[in-house]
Amino acid sequence: MAIVTLDELLRELTLLRKRLVATKVVLANGCFDLLHVGHVRYLQAARLLGDVLVVAVNSDRSVRELKGEGRPLVPQHERAELVAALRCVDYVTVFDGTTVSDLLLLLKPDVHAKGTDYTIDSVPEREVVRSYGGTVAIVGDPKEHSTTALLNSIVNVVCGN
Repeated sequence: MAIVTLDELLRELTLLRKRLVATKVVLANGCFDLLHVGHVRYLQAARLLGDVLVVAVNSDRSVRELKGEGRPLVPQHERAELVAALRCVDYVTVFDGTTVSDLLLLLKPDVHAKGTDYTIDSVPEREVVRSYGGTVAIVGDPKEHSTTALLNSIVNVVCGN
């Protein structure tokens, strides 16, 4: 719904937590380079874990670092806008790291949701989340969809393979 800076997000979450004592904040994150059904299912499942869903979208620089040259295909402001348009999402912010550890320490969400390509033990930020009393949850459908698979399909169609 709302694309916000980190400062704006901190203010919003502080206000929400003060007004609604039982507000449970969930943080999900990702590149969301080509939004697909796997992303939607992941974010819908994450939203079910709390009262507020915050989605952290990787910056263009961090996507390049994670995925390589030529990525992202879609600029960060457009990826953020697409994610924000999903009914299940309350706030979107863009972050510049390759992990969300710093963001987790700052926001201290109750739940850090990751997709099914992870296990609880393989989530890079799991110890950060545990350090402040949060929980890690694995949500979404099986990892049968990916931007890389979509790109390969597109190349096959375009090249006639």
